[in-house]
Amino acid sequence: MNSPDHPKVRLRDFIITKEGWIFSSADYYHPDGVRGILRYVPDPEGERTDGTSNYKKYDFDDAYQYMHLHRPGWVKDVHIIPWDEIHQVLVPSKRLMDIWHSDPRIEEITQILLKGGIPMDKMGITGSFLPGLTNQGSDVDFVVYGDYWFKARDIIESAMDDPDSTITHLDDEMWERIYNKRIPDINFDEFKLHELRKGNRGMIADTYFDLLFVRDWDQITKPLDRGADIGYRTIQAKVEDSKLAFDSPSIYKVDHPEIKYVLSYTHTYAGQVFTGEIMEVRGMVEEFHAQRRLVVGTSREPKGEWMRSLSLLNQST
Repeated sequence: MNSPDHPKVRLRDFIITKEGWIFSSADYYHPDGVRGILRYVPDPEGERTDGTSNYKKYDFDDAYQYMHLHRPGWVKDVHIIPWDEIHQVLVPSKRLMDIWHSDPRIEEITQILLKGGIPMDKMGITGSFLPGLTNQGSDVDFVVYGDYWFKARDIIESAMDDPDSTITHLDDEMWERIYNKRIPDINFDEFKLHELRKGNRGMIADTYFDLLFVRDWDQITKPLDRGADIGYRTIQAKVEDSKLAFDSPSIYKVDHPEIKYVLSYTHTYAGQVFTGEIMEVRGMVEEFHAQRRLVVGTSREPKGEWMRSLSLLNQST
């Protein structure tokens, strides 16, 4: 949770420090400073610009190398930005209200969701659009908050099936590109089968977009404590609750004699299994307060860790 003395920060907000470094928030809970990941640093030779200053974009591994060199004390499991170093918090919903008429792609997505009953303050824009550092190849990372996300997902799926809409399904080339970027420990056909029913990826004109889930304020409770690693394990279990399956981390409540929750820290397995389905999952078992949970995504590109819906696979055979 956020301290009452500090600004409220959610997942997918951006933070600008006094030095002008830009971080993406990686969590809902910020007890010792904002938990985030470095994304952009001011650089006269940088390839991104907001029209005033140039910035260099840092991918995940390069961001950690940069932080280890320049701010090693901020490097934990993520980057911890001290509250007194924060200059500004960028909020996706506020940014969308400012720019949605200025880009025809964003305007179409926004209009479709508004017509479908999604309130303006329950959606937003994140990624490079949030700090105004887009380039020609920038994806559209669209945010919807809380349970409205599921309604928005259904609206977007209907739009993709509408021949008059510029919102369309991904083609096989794009699916292969996503698969090769994520390098999951399941084969391509199985990956695509799971992804197709999620309905959270598409094309707007010639631009790839994601529909990203962020919790509404009343869904943010207490942080997930880390437990002691017990070892890798493969289990099968029925999913009892998947309402936070598209969150980060994805959270699945399961019916299993030992494991109470399955968490995924890799976006590949967000929304992978639905309520009532049987999942098969391999990951690291953690024990805390006499309870156990299983975690998928213990590294950036997890090997030997995966999740699949046996119910979906059985339906497709």
